[in-house]
Amino acid sequence: MKRITAIAGHYGSGKTEFSVNLALDLKKEKNKVAILDMDIANPYFRSRERQKMMEAEGINVIFNTYGFDITEDLPAITAALRGPLENEEFTAVVDVGGNDSGARVLKQFEKYFRRDDCELLCVLNANRPETDTVEGMLEHLHSIEIETGLKFQGLINNTHLLRETTADDIVKGYKLCRQVSDKLGIPIVWNTCREDLLDDLKQLIADENIEDLENIYPIKLYMRPSWLDR
Repeated sequence: MKRITAIAGHYGSGKTEFSVNLALDLKKEKNKVAILDMDIANPYFRSRERQKMMEAEGINVIFNTYGFDITEDLPAITAALRGPLENEEFTAVVDVGGNDSGARVLKQFEKYFRRDDCELLCVLNANRPETDTVEGMLEHLHSIEIETGLKFQGLINNTHLLRETTADDIVKGYKLCRQVSDKLGIPIVWNTCREDLLDDLKQLIADENIEDLENIYPIKLYMRPSWLDR
Protein backbone atom coordinates (compact mmCIF):
# COMPACT_ATOMS: atom_id res chain seq x y z
CA MET A 1 0.00 0.00 0.00
CA LYS A 2 0.97 3.60 -0.58
CA ARG A 3 0.82 6.26 2.13
CA ILE A 4 -2.26 7.81 0.51
CA THR A 5 -5.02 5.55 -0.84
CA ALA A 6 -7.87 7.26 -2.70
CA ILE A 7 -11.02 5.17 -3.11
CA ALA A 8 -13.38 6.03 -5.97
CA GLY A 9 -16.32 4.15 -7.46
CA HIS A 10 -19.91 4.31 -8.53
CA TYR A 11 -22.87 5.14 -6.31
CA GLY A 12 -23.81 2.11 -4.25
CA SER A 13 -20.54 0.30 -4.88
CA GLY A 14 -19.70 0.27 -1.17
CA LYS A 15 -16.61 2.45 -1.46
CA THR A 16 -17.39 4.27 1.80
CA GLU A 17 -17.91 0.98 3.64
CA PHE A 18 -14.56 -0.20 2.35
CA SER A 19 -12.86 3.10 3.20
CA VAL A 20 -14.04 2.92 6.82
CA ASN A 21 -12.90 -0.70 7.13
CA LEU A 22 -9.53 0.15 5.64
CA ALA A 23 -8.97 3.12 7.97
CA LEU A 24 -9.83 1.03 11.04
CA ASP A 25 -7.50 -1.76 9.95
CA LEU A 26 -4.66 0.64 9.19
CA LYS A 27 -4.95 2.14 12.67
CA LYS A 28 -3.99 -1.24 14.11
CA GLU A 29 -0.58 -0.87 12.43
CA LYS A 30 -0.01 2.86 11.93
CA ASN A 31 0.37 5.59 14.52
CA LYS A 32 -1.36 8.39 12.59
CA VAL A 33 -4.28 7.56 10.32
CA ALA A 34 -6.75 9.96 8.73
CA ILE A 35 -9.84 9.41 6.62
CA LEU A 36 -10.64 12.29 4.30
CA ASP A 37 -14.30 12.43 3.35
CA MET A 38 -14.36 14.20 -0.03
CA ASP A 39 -17.89 13.11 -0.91
CA ILE A 40 -19.81 16.29 -1.65
CA ALA A 41 -22.04 14.70 -4.29
CA ASN A 42 -24.29 12.53 -2.12
CA PRO A 43 -25.57 13.41 1.38
CA TYR A 44 -26.12 9.75 2.30
CA PHE A 45 -23.74 7.00 3.42
CA ARG A 46 -20.65 9.16 3.89
CA SER A 47 -17.75 8.21 6.12
CA ARG A 48 -18.31 11.31 8.25
CA GLU A 49 -21.44 9.57 9.58
CA ARG A 50 -19.13 7.29 11.58
CA GLN A 51 -16.97 10.14 12.84
CA LYS A 52 -17.43 9.43 16.55
CA MET A 53 -16.70 5.73 16.18
CA MET A 54 -13.51 6.31 14.19
CA GLU A 55 -12.27 9.15 16.37
CA ALA A 56 -12.72 6.87 19.39
CA GLU A 57 -10.22 4.57 17.69
CA GLY A 58 -7.76 7.44 17.20
CA ILE A 59 -8.50 8.13 13.53
CA ASN A 60 -8.61 11.72 12.28
CA VAL A 61 -11.87 12.31 10.36
CA ILE A 62 -11.75 15.39 8.14
CA PHE A 63 -14.47 16.65 5.83
CA ASN A 64 -15.44 20.32 6.32
CA THR A 65 -14.77 23.36 8.43
CA TYR A 66 -17.98 23.50 10.43
CA GLY A 67 -18.74 19.91 11.37
CA PHE A 68 -21.30 17.33 10.37
CA ASP A 69 -24.41 18.95 11.83
CA ILE A 70 -24.17 22.36 10.15
CA THR A 71 -23.13 21.35 6.64
CA GLU A 72 -24.67 17.90 6.53
CA ASP A 73 -26.24 18.43 3.11
CA LEU A 74 -24.06 21.21 1.69
CA PRO A 75 -21.28 20.60 -0.86
CA ALA A 76 -18.58 21.93 1.46
CA ILE A 77 -15.09 20.69 2.22
CA THR A 78 -12.17 22.22 4.07
CA ALA A 79 -8.58 23.14 3.31
CA ALA A 80 -7.69 21.03 6.36
CA LEU A 81 -7.91 18.02 4.02
CA ARG A 82 -4.48 19.01 2.76
CA GLY A 83 -2.92 18.38 6.18
CA PRO A 84 -2.68 14.55 6.09
CA LEU A 85 -1.87 14.70 2.37
CA GLU A 86 1.18 16.85 3.06
CA ASN A 87 2.22 15.42 6.43
CA GLU A 88 4.19 12.26 5.72
CA GLU A 89 3.63 11.03 9.27
CA PHE A 90 0.02 10.29 8.30
CA THR A 91 -1.41 7.33 6.43
CA ALA A 92 -4.49 8.67 4.66
CA VAL A 93 -7.60 7.05 3.21
CA VAL A 94 -9.50 9.32 0.83
CA ASP A 95 -13.20 8.55 0.42
CA VAL A 96 -14.12 10.09 -2.94
CA GLY A 97 -17.64 10.92 -4.13
CA GLY A 98 -19.50 8.56 -6.44
CA ASN A 99 -19.13 8.40 -10.22
CA ASP A 100 -17.26 10.93 -12.33
CA SER A 101 -19.24 13.86 -10.91
CA GLY A 102 -18.28 12.98 -7.34
CA ALA A 103 -14.65 12.35 -8.27
CA ARG A 104 -14.34 15.82 -9.77
CA VAL A 105 -13.27 17.16 -6.38
CA LEU A 106 -9.91 15.39 -6.79
CA LYS A 107 -8.87 18.07 -9.28
CA GLN A 108 -8.53 20.56 -6.39
CA PHE A 109 -5.91 18.27 -4.85
CA GLU A 110 -4.43 16.94 -8.07
CA LYS A 111 -0.79 17.50 -7.15
CA TYR A 112 -1.07 15.12 -4.19
CA PHE A 113 -2.59 12.31 -6.24
CA ARG A 114 0.14 12.43 -8.87
CA ARG A 115 2.90 11.67 -6.37
CA ASP A 116 4.60 8.32 -5.93
CA ASP A 117 3.21 7.88 -2.40
CA CYS A 118 -0.41 7.87 -3.61
CA GLU A 119 -2.62 5.31 -5.34
CA LEU A 120 -6.09 5.66 -6.83
CA LEU A 121 -8.26 2.54 -6.58
CA CYS A 122 -11.70 1.86 -8.06
CA VAL A 123 -14.37 -0.08 -6.17
CA LEU A 124 -16.60 -2.18 -8.43
CA ASN A 125 -19.88 -3.87 -7.53
CA ALA A 126 -21.09 -6.25 -10.23
CA ASN A 127 -24.58 -6.18 -8.70
CA ARG A 128 -25.10 -2.56 -9.70
CA PRO A 129 -26.82 -2.02 -13.07
CA GLU A 130 -24.14 0.42 -14.28
CA THR A 131 -21.31 -2.05 -13.69
CA ASP A 132 -22.82 -5.50 -14.17
CA THR A 133 -20.91 -6.05 -17.41
CA VAL A 134 -17.27 -5.70 -18.43
CA GLU A 135 -18.24 -2.92 -20.82
CA GLY A 136 -20.08 -1.05 -18.06
CA MET A 137 -17.12 -1.35 -15.72
CA LEU A 138 -14.71 -0.08 -18.36
CA GLU A 139 -16.95 2.86 -19.22
CA HIS A 140 -17.24 3.74 -15.55
CA LEU A 141 -13.47 3.68 -14.96
CA HIS A 142 -12.79 5.72 -18.09
CA SER A 143 -15.38 8.37 -17.16
CA ILE A 144 -13.66 8.99 -13.81
CA GLU A 145 -10.21 9.04 -15.39
CA ILE A 146 -11.35 11.55 -18.00
CA GLU A 147 -13.01 13.78 -15.39
CA THR A 148 -10.03 13.78 -12.99
CA GLY A 149 -7.10 13.40 -15.38
CA LEU A 150 -5.82 10.64 -13.08
CA LYS A 151 -5.26 6.94 -13.74
CA PHE A 152 -6.40 4.04 -11.60
CA GLN A 153 -3.67 1.80 -10.23
CA GLY A 154 -5.92 -0.99 -8.97
CA LEU A 155 -9.40 -2.49 -8.67
CA ILE A 156 -11.41 -3.61 -5.65
CA ASN A 157 -14.07 -6.24 -6.23
CA ASN A 158 -16.75 -5.29 -3.73
CA THR A 159 -19.69 -7.14 -5.25
CA HIS A 160 -22.44 -7.31 -2.67
CA LEU A 161 -26.14 -7.12 -1.86
CA LEU A 162 -25.72 -6.00 1.75
CA ARG A 163 -27.13 -8.75 4.00
CA GLU A 164 -28.32 -10.74 0.98
CA THR A 165 -24.79 -11.19 -0.36
CA THR A 166 -23.62 -14.73 -1.09
CA ALA A 167 -20.24 -16.22 -1.97
CA ASP A 168 -21.56 -16.63 -5.52
CA ASP A 169 -21.96 -12.85 -5.77
CA ILE A 170 -18.33 -12.31 -4.83
CA VAL A 171 -17.10 -14.87 -7.35
CA LYS A 172 -19.31 -13.38 -10.07
CA GLY A 173 -17.82 -9.96 -9.39
CA TYR A 174 -14.32 -11.36 -9.37
CA LYS A 175 -14.75 -12.94 -12.80
CA LEU A 176 -15.91 -9.63 -14.29
CA CYS A 177 -13.16 -7.68 -12.54
CA ARG A 178 -10.62 -10.20 -13.79
CA GLN A 179 -11.57 -9.42 -17.37
CA VAL A 180 -11.35 -5.69 -16.69
CA SER A 181 -7.98 -6.18 -15.01
CA ASP A 182 -6.65 -8.08 -18.02
CA LYS A 183 -7.92 -5.48 -20.48
CA LEU A 184 -6.47 -2.52 -18.59
CA GLY A 185 -3.35 -4.17 -17.21
CA ILE A 186 -4.05 -3.10 -13.63
CA PRO A 187 -4.37 -5.54 -10.71
CA ILE A 188 -7.29 -6.57 -8.55
CA VAL A 189 -5.94 -5.35 -5.22
CA TRP A 190 -8.67 -6.84 -3.01
CA ASN A 191 -11.77 -9.00 -3.14
CA THR A 192 -13.94 -7.97 -0.21
CA CYS A 193 -15.98 -10.47 1.75
CA ARG A 194 -18.21 -10.04 4.79
CA GLU A 195 -16.56 -11.76 7.72
CA ASP A 196 -19.41 -14.22 8.16
CA LEU A 197 -19.10 -15.33 4.52
CA LEU A 198 -15.40 -16.18 4.60
CA ASP A 199 -15.87 -19.92 5.04
CA ASP A 200 -18.50 -20.05 2.28
CA LEU A 201 -16.23 -18.16 -0.10
CA LYS A 202 -13.21 -20.35 0.62
CA GLN A 203 -15.32 -23.47 0.04
CA LEU A 204 -16.65 -22.11 -3.26
CA ILE A 205 -13.12 -21.24 -4.39
CA ALA A 206 -12.06 -24.80 -3.65
CA ASP A 207 -15.13 -26.36 -5.30
CA GLU A 208 -14.72 -24.34 -8.50
CA ASN A 209 -10.92 -24.49 -8.40
CA ILE A 210 -10.56 -20.71 -8.74
CA GLU A 211 -6.87 -20.62 -7.87
CA ASP A 212 -6.31 -16.98 -8.81
CA LEU A 213 -9.01 -15.51 -6.55
CA GLU A 214 -6.67 -14.14 -3.91
CA ASN A 215 -6.29 -11.06 -1.70
CA ILE A 216 -9.55 -11.61 0.17
CA TYR A 217 -10.34 -8.66 2.42
CA PRO A 218 -12.73 -9.41 5.32
CA ILE A 219 -15.04 -6.49 6.10
CA LYS A 220 -17.71 -5.54 8.60
CA LEU A 221 -20.81 -3.49 7.77
CA TYR A 222 -20.41 -0.19 9.59
CA MET A 223 -22.38 2.04 7.24
CA ARG A 224 -25.51 -0.10 6.94
CA PRO A 225 -28.43 1.86 8.49
CA SER A 226 -30.20 0.20 11.42
CA TRP A 227 -33.61 0.34 9.74
CA LEU A 228 -32.50 -2.41 7.35
CA ASP A 229 -32.70 -4.80 10.30
CA ARG A 230 -36.38 -4.07 10.87
